[in-house]
Amino acid sequence: MTSVRQRYSDFGPTLAAEYLLEEGYEVSKEALRQWMIADGLWKPAQKRRQRLHPPRDRRSRMGELIQIDGSPHDWFEGRAAKCSLIAFIDDATSQVMHAHFAPAETTQAYFKALKAYVQKYGCPAAFYSDRHIIFAKHDKEDEEPTQFERAIGQLDIEGIQALTAQAKGRIERLFQTLQDRLVKAMRLAGINSMESANEFLLTYIPKHNERFAVAPANAADAHEPSDLTQTQLAQVCAIHHERKLSKDLVVSFNRQRYIIQTDGAPRYDLRGQTVLVIEYADKPIELMHKGKLLPFKAFDAKQEIPFPVDDKTLNTRVDNIVQRRRGAGKPKKVQTDPWSSTRKRASP
Repeated sequence: MTSVRQRYSDFGPTLAAEYLLEEGYEVSKEALRQWMIADGLWKPAQKRRQRLHPPRDRRSRMGELIQIDGSPHDWFEGRAAKCSLIAFIDDATSQVMHAHFAPAETTQAYFKALKAYVQKYGCPAAFYSDRHIIFAKHDKEDEEPTQFERAIGQLDIEGIQALTAQAKGRIERLFQTLQDRLVKAMRLAGINSMESANEFLLTYIPKHNERFAVAPANAADAHEPSDLTQTQLAQVCAIHHERKLSKDLVVSFNRQRYIIQTDGAPRYDLRGQTVLVIEYADKPIELMHKGKLLPFKAFDAKQEIPFPVDDKTLNTRVDNIVQRRRGAGKPKKVQTDPWSSTRKRASP
C-alpha cells in the first residue's frame, strides 16, 4: 500500500490496479478497493442513479457518425495554463480517432483536427456536434455557412447538430474519463506544457482505444477516400474571406494592404474582381482568383488585431490578460478622488 499512498492516493481502485500491474504488482481491483477503503483513500460508491436518458444504439459501421467536441479544463493541474482538448470519437466503436490540445476551441483548432482526420482516415459520412456558432449559425435568415460548414461541405461530409449534451453522450463520457485518467497519466509523466502533452497523446490514445474501444457491428468501413492533394486539403481547412480588388489591384485585409504582382504585364481583367483570401493558422495568407493563386506583395507591417470572442474563447482571453498583468509587476496606485489634491492645497 506504500506505493498507492505515495503515487496513487487520488486514483480509483481500477486505475490504481492497472498502474500497479505495470510496476509488476498484480492485485485484483476488488481487493485493492477494500484496502483503499480501509485506509481512507477511497469511499464506496453510492447506489447508481437511474439514467434519465437511455443510451442511443450505436451506428453499425466505423465512419458513419463521428462525434466532435472540445473540453476546456485544467488539464495540467496548475503546472501550465488551462487549455482545451479537441477530440473526434467514432460512434460505432467509441474509438478516439483524433485528439489534440489547443489554447481554446476555435475554428482553426477544429480545422487542424479535420485536416489530420481526413489525411489519416478519409471522409466520414457525418460529424455530430453541439450547436455552437463554429458549427452552425443561429440566425435563420443568414444563409451563408460557417467556415466549418463550408469546409466539410467541400469534403462531402454532413454536419449534424445535437439538441442536448446528452444526445452526444459518447464524447461527453470520453471527456469525463480523460479528465480523470489522462490528467493523472500526465502528472505521473511530468507533462507540463501543451506541446509535450500533444506528443504524449500519440502514445496515450492508442492505449486508451485498446482499453475502451469496441468492435463495430459491421466490419465495413464507411469512410470515403479524399481525392484532394495535401495542399488542396490545407486550403479547404483554412478560413476563407472574400475581398474586392481596387483599380490599382490592391486588396485590404486585417488592416493591411496587398498589391497583386503582374510581372510588368497589365492585368486590367482583375480590376474590381473578387478574390479569396485564405487565412491559415500556421503560415502566411494566400490570395486566390478562380482557383489560381495570385502573387502579391504586402504594403503595410502586420498588426495585432483583437478579434471578438465567444463563450468558448472568453476564458482564454481573460486568462491571457491576467497573466500579462501579473508579468507587468505591481500596478500603479490610481487616484480615485479627483478633488483630494485640491483639498490638501486648500486646507490651512
